[in-house]
Amino acid sequence: MIKKPKTKTIPIDGLFAEWRKDPNYQRAFEQTEEEFSMAAAMIAARSQADLTQEELAERMGTTQSAIARLESGKFKPSQTTLQKYALATGTRLRIIFEPKPLMTRSYLRKAAATRAEPSRGQRSGKTA
Repeated sequence: MIKKPKTKTIPIDGLFAEWRKDPNYQRAFEQTEEEFSMAAAMIAARSQADLTQEELAERMGTTQSAIARLESGKFKPSQTTLQKYALATGTRLRIIFEPKPLMTRSYLRKAAATRAEPSRGQRSGKTA
């Protein structure tokens, strides 16, 4: 196999640090953080593995454009795809659920209690 020279990449951490100084970027980032957190984790795994999108695609048996779509954050990959990505980057896939910063236990209990309360029609014995 002929090794192609790696393309020059821009360190993503430096870009994020620069962009986060902009209040408009910070607000937009917070609004889309959940949507793009998986993409950021995927890019970080690929970067730590020192792989280009093309090299990763070869390991996964797919195309560079498919990797670009996965890393764009616009698509939700299947668990199988995530497992292949992890294997190809030498990482392990872990899925965790974390409370949002404002989602305290008391807030979650209140939310659960509110959902458990019967609707007005159910309390009066009326049916829908």
